[in-house]
Amino acid sequence: MRPLILESSTAAATAIATVDAAITSRASVRAFLPQPVPREMIEDLLRVAARSPSGTNTQPWNVWVLTGETKRALSQKLQAAHNDPLVAATHTEDYAYYPTQWQSPFIERRRKVGWDLYSLLGLVKTDKAGMHAQHGRNYDFFDAPVGLMFTIDRVMQQGSWLDYGMFMQSLMVAARGRGLDTCPQAAFNQYHRIILPHIGAPPEHRLVCGMSLGYADASAVANTLITEREAVANFTRFLG
Repeated sequence: MRPLILESSTAAATAIATVDAAITSRASVRAFLPQPVPREMIEDLLRVAARSPSGTNTQPWNVWVLTGETKRALSQKLQAAHNDPLVAATHTEDYAYYPTQWQSPFIERRRKVGWDLYSLLGLVKTDKAGMHAQHGRNYDFFDAPVGLMFTIDRVMQQGSWLDYGMFMQSLMVAARGRGLDTCPQAAFNQYHRIILPHIGAPPEHRLVCGMSLGYADASAVANTLITEREAVANFTRFLG
């Protein structure tokens, strides 16, 4: 791949602004328009994301693109499990995405983003049915026309999972550069025993997570959520 060459300060400023805008405008979108995404555009996104770094170029990512009837059929299976408490209780994550014991400041951040979203949607703590239904929106990919599932070979270790995160970030930023939006979703992980056979993943694969991809519905109140970020001074130490 040829290096990026900036011939003037104006070109450099434009490139910086474009990249920064793609990164900072990325958000987890929870309502999508039905507008389809051409396969060629999806392939282009994945081609760009494939330039992400990975230890010794192992490239541990496997992507499964779901559209149309394949996506609808998976959503039906997941909704059926989600809405049956006895069935849902038989499904557990294949790996621990979150800590088993929460502590500050992580628990406060987690609670805040959850209640900020529920507040926008008019849901209160006692509305268990409403919260259940909102969580179930994950399994319809928030009505996005494209669903993505990401798998990794079970032999790969922690470093490869770090590589995978960079791949997914590259994919999401590339999507923003093309006017698309995404929502990475760990909510799918509970139902890996439903998802992996449905997409035809081999037994040596583990589900990393899912993602919705499409065009954001700007009129949806859920998409007005702006999550907070810590100031650089709060998480950075300059030494020297």
